[in-house]
Amino acid sequence: MLHKIIKIIAFALAIIGAIFVLMIMPKEKSEAMGIAGNMLYVAYITLALILTMVVIFVVKGIFSGNIKKTLFTVGTFLVIVLLAYSVSSGSDLDLTPFTAKGMDVTEATSKKVGAGLYTFYVLAIVAILSMLYSGVKKIFNK
Repeated sequence: MLHKIIKIIAFALAIIGAIFVLMIMPKEKSEAMGIAGNMLYVAYITLALILTMVVIFVVKGIFSGNIKKTLFTVGTFLVIVLLAYSVSSGSDLDLTPFTAKGMDVTEATSKKVGAGLYTFYVLAIVAILSMLYSGVKKIFNK
């Protein structure tokens, strides 16, 4: 039942998005900017719906599945994020060009960005290794 409702909402938002795109094309730039703002609202609504559905299905999956395995996975992710944050320094970048342009970039911001990059690198390596492991395991099990 919930799957059908989600499909109907997604289809309706796709039609609304297509209508806004068709409305933008023939208009002048100033009028198109107003409609582009409306498209942003559609994008925000779509994002909110997607996030809501993800949270619902994640919570549903946690309580219907193996909660110990889920908590272990979430804990591992948090450990990776904390290690990445502790490894990133934030002071290895010259921030004067950014502050001269009026950007609010501090060492704390640089440290958070560095932590995000390190987290991405570790998770990408883990994903690649798990795909390789799965492929090799599939080859040898045949």
